[in-house]
Amino acid sequence: MNTPLTRVDRLATAIGLKRGQLWVKRDDLTGLTAGGNKARKLEYLVAEALEQRADVLVTTGAAQSNHVRATAAAARTVGLDCVAVLSTLGAQHEPEGNLVLDDLFDVSVVWTGPAEREQTLAETAAALAGAGRSPYAIPLGGTNALGARGYVHAAEEVAAVLPDAVVACAVGTGGTAAGLIVGLGDHDRVLGIDVAAVPGLDERIPDVIAGCAAAMELPAPRGDWHPDTRYSHIPYGQPFDAVADAIRITAKTTGLVLDPVYTGRAMAGLIERARAGELPDAPIVFLHSGGLPALFTARYRDWFSLPAAL
Repeated sequence: MNTPLTRVDRLATAIGLKRGQLWVKRDDLTGLTAGGNKARKLEYLVAEALEQRADVLVTTGAAQSNHVRATAAAARTVGLDCVAVLSTLGAQHEPEGNLVLDDLFDVSVVWTGPAEREQTLAETAAALAGAGRSPYAIPLGGTNALGARGYVHAAEEVAAVLPDAVVACAVGTGGTAAGLIVGLGDHDRVLGIDVAAVPGLDERIPDVIAGCAAAMELPAPRGDWHPDTRYSHIPYGQPFDAVADAIRITAKTTGLVLDPVYTGRAMAGLIERARAGELPDAPIVFLHSGGLPALFTARYRDWFSLPAAL
């Protein structure tokens, strides 16, 4: 897939960059229902599942997981079932956002706690195998060396148009940034904003990068893993003003809508860096990785109101 690369001059000048410097990579247009970055990872993961003659995809995520929704769409596209291990801190699971789409795709849900996701995923896959099914387990966010391949190719798409670009993206489970780093060959050419989705990225993602580069017979990227952690102290998905402001300024200057968990937080970090003069004098490509359904959940309802007519 090759998604559009769109120049956004009005947003650039609004946040202190030069005309022609800021671009958006439209990976919200990758397909699979509401689009997003997971489609690139799933292209490889689902292909392996089919090679292994799996009949059900099993994966995990938070209650409003974009990855789970995309995995379910991919499963139904190729005729597989989908089981999702979803985590929540509370007892209520309101039918909103991605949960509505999960229901439409007839996902079978296993509820667990955030700390138990990986264990419950393994146990669920084992139970399915014991019942005679052929499960293919996909890790949180689709993040492993195979899934990261999708973003090696995204990096190649960017470099074909803007050879010297720096790519800014949200870092959730880290697989998107990992693939971009491998594809661009340099850690410093990827500005990843950590959205506090999972702990332990510093231990896991360098191995994903090394494994992806080795599997694709590419050189090890220059530099070291160093995401921007300016918002890591703010809990995952928690609303805060900088994110709301980033979503609004992007919408008003480009007509593009970001989500409150990933791309909104990443754009907030990019805007802070731009206004502080911390970005290189090079083309900046913001990766729009989708996630729109979360915007329509009760958690963010207080952000929005219709202005009075003039």
